[in-house]
Amino acid sequence: AALAAAVRSQASWDRTPAGERARLLNKAANLFEDHQAELLALCIKEAGKTLPDAVAELREAVDFLRYYAAEAKGLFGDVIEMPGPTGELNTYGLRGRGVFLCISPWNFPLAIFTGQVAAALASGNAVLAKPAEQTPLVAYRAVQLMLEAGIPPEVLHFLPGDGATIGGRAVADPRTAGVAFTGSTETARLINKTLAGRDGPIGVLIAETGGQNAMFVDSSALPEQVVLDSVYSAFNSAGQRCSALRILCVQKDIAPRVIDLLKGHMDELDVGDPAQLSTDVGPAIDEDAREMLDAHVRRLKTDASIIHRCALTRETEAGTFFAPTLVEIDRFDVLQREVFGPVMHVYRYDSKDLARTLEAINNTGYGLTMGLHSRIDSRAGKLAELSGAGNLYINRNIIGAVVGVQPFGGRGLSGTGPKAGGPHYLPRFASECTVCLLYTS
Repeated sequence: AALAAAVRSQASWDRTPAGERARLLNKAANLFEDHQAELLALCIKEAGKTLPDAVAELREAVDFLRYYAAEAKGLFGDVIEMPGPTGELNTYGLRGRGVFLCISPWNFPLAIFTGQVAAALASGNAVLAKPAEQTPLVAYRAVQLMLEAGIPPEVLHFLPGDGATIGGRAVADPRTAGVAFTGSTETARLINKTLAGRDGPIGVLIAETGGQNAMFVDSSALPEQVVLDSVYSAFNSAGQRCSALRILCVQKDIAPRVIDLLKGHMDELDVGDPAQLSTDVGPAIDEDAREMLDAHVRRLKTDASIIHRCALTRETEAGTFFAPTLVEIDRFDVLQREVFGPVMHVYRYDSKDLARTLEAINNTGYGLTMGLHSRIDSRAGKLAELSGAGNLYINRNIIGAVVGVQPFGGRGLSGTGPKAGGPHYLPRFASECTVCLLYTS
């Protein structure tokens, strides 16, 4: 029923001037800011966000609304006129594709949910909004605020529930023009196959998936800065970011010093109630996630070396908390897939093997984020040239891309592109139309 209603309403929404669509998205952004305390509390309570993470998430959601509103006015606001060589007048413009299914993840239940929906709406599409099963309340409140801002209810439909039942049926329906998805690579493949096997028009897939994200550290780097940035990249949000650091590749010359400092910094982390401002690391999203992390660490006890774990207090016994863990590996094939949580794997390399090690990371097939700590400019340039990652960060942490400043998205197994929060994102939600008019006497 929601899909049928969305199909009926999409053409009218697409004819709504881009400036008016932008006005409504900006009004929604204002409402998000007006309800800051409520939205932060929902992110903390339902998704286990720490307070600083929740603040950053709300800021990103608001940035998505305002950025896509501004982009829509420029891309969809005017029809471009192009006089032809034989006197004809050619006009060119962008139009919405139809109905977009937006499937968002639990790790960014407000920011990514809002970003997908805002992009689809700004481009003139009707939307079926399918949040992650673990975090429907955050998404529900976001939808309420967007409807309060004036987005027509027949254009924006909230569809919580089981992924296979809700999302699977919507993906398989040929009336769904496109899918915006953030989640696992395996699920993205399934969506892609379903779209390809449908009758009717070929559907569009915009997917942002996982990463086997590495940070390279050479002997010129400052160990103290490396430790601050790597701990933040690996353990912020309990490691539950697709951009989080998974493999720290350290040149052997400074590895002992870096590892010693890592252990000391990890001992200062506070793992506990995310509602407390003192907390650095909150819980895993649910029991299934914690069990997956436990199984990974148990397996690595035979394939690698567990060199340090954070201490957990008694207050964490009642939740789904997982102690941030430092593991040393001597080969990459022990990492069979992305491990979504606070586990940092350390790999030591010889200086002469930097290019080979980088190639091995690229050969995992993932290409989301990568980092480098070095005071050698030519090395930074070479890494940028050879890296297969979509986002590369030099001498800083590798998480927290900023809308409109650092467009985010990967390559290979990490996504289809275009990058969210960037200038090429909205056109993927649109179709192009050219009209040629030849004046006759």
